[in-house]
Amino acid sequence: MALSENAPPMNPIVKSEYMGKGVMIDDGGIGSALMFFLLLYNAAKATNVREYGETVDLAEGLRILRKLCLNATFEKPNKVILIGNGGSSAIASHMAADYSKNGGIRAIAFNDAPTLTCLGNDFGIDEIFAKQLEFYAHQGDVVIIVSSSGHSGNILRAAEQAFVMGLDLVTFSGMNPDNVLRNKGRLNFYVPAKDYGLVELAHLALLHSIVSVQEWKI
Repeated sequence: MALSENAPPMNPIVKSEYMGKGVMIDDGGIGSALMFFLLLYNAAKATNVREYGETVDLAEGLRILRKLCLNATFEKPNKVILIGNGGSSAIASHMAADYSKNGGIRAIAFNDAPTLTCLGNDFGIDEIFAKQLEFYAHQGDVVIIVSSSGHSGNILRAAEQAFVMGLDLVTFSGMNPDNVLRNKGRLNFYVPAKDYGLVELAHLALLHSIVSVQEWKI
């Protein structure tokens, strides 16, 4: 999908980061169930984080995400909006519920089936999230986009819409290190794994840490 002239600017990617085997934590394959669990830990730990194009360590990236989310506590008018397709949509729902119930953070997920099918029918599948941002988001909201591949058209349109509206955008992606979504947010988390399961579960664990880590409890 070609993005419009309003698309957020690309952050520079240092190609040398990704040369040769051994860059993806599962380059050697997943030989057993226990190996999967070990690789899941490695995938989360090896997550690359960039804020405004500059690399920061994972702990700092999570602290920044936590601070953004705390702009949407119940005492404030803002909210956290979570967006994803497929398994990432399930992650969005899960975290919206946990952020609200356990974290005191006003959060919603854009995955109501009638709304998605209505917007998909009337505007096309690429607009199903962007239109909801146009309808429901406002300045001060935080948008978290979760996508294993980082290249779905509706995900990239949502990122574009968030940028146009001046919303704080956080992205979670994986697989291809040059995926387009990875460079769209003010804060970008990239999981260096090729397996969908590893990427999705690492995304879930990273997002969950915002309300699970004891030192961050409200």
